Amino acid sequence: MKAFNYQRDIMIRDHLLGRGIRDQEVIKTMRDVPREAFVDERMREKAYGDHPLPIAEGQTISQPYIVAYMTEALELNHTDRVLEIGTGSGYAAAVLSRIVKMVYSVERLGGLAEAARQRLELLSYTNVVIHEGDGTLGWPEHAPYDAIVVTAGAPKVPQPLCEQLAIGGRLVIPVGRSYDLQELVRVRRVSEHDYRHEELCGVRFVPLIGAAGW
Repeated sequence: MKAFNYQRDIMIRDHLLGRGIRDQEVIKTMRDVPREAFVDERMREKAYGDHPLPIAEGQTISQPYIVAYMTEALELNHTDRVLEIGTGSGYAAAVLSRIVKMVYSVERLGGLAEAARQRLELLSYTNVVIHEGDGTLGWPEHAPYDAIVVTAGAPKVPQPLCEQLAIGGRLVIPVGRSYDLQELVRVRRVSEHDYRHEELCGVRFVPLIGAAGW
């Protein structure tokens, strides 16, 4: 719809380009994916505001800038296989799916997983597979992954996720000792036993619940 197209253009101009997002593939994808389709109907007028929005099960859909920033930080290629931890509404998985070969997404809440699966199927995002389970343990059946992104805050980087990275793979995850505030970290696997950590920026996410999380 025209109103959403206008709001999407403002999002790209002010919240992405205006705040330093430069990856043209990410910008194009954020323009193409209809964010309003991934929020509750009563929230659709707010879909393109630069703030998180509530979804079911007490969870949130991240603000557009953070989705773009984390996607850009993954340094993606078209041939990549990506693991996403925390499917939520399915929006970030949809964004990833337009850039990479395959997206594997793990969601611990069954209601969210099923709703996202139906939504992505309805919108014809065919290269996303959703699994209900403990995301802190990853999805070893499809490992190794070229990139892993975690959309919830962990007390530390879960070792199972590090082990499921391919050599040269990138893991982007919020890490912090508080439920309320984390540092976004990029972990790069440089060899079988060596990883390089970079701190990117301060963020605020819902907690990552599971055996290797909170």
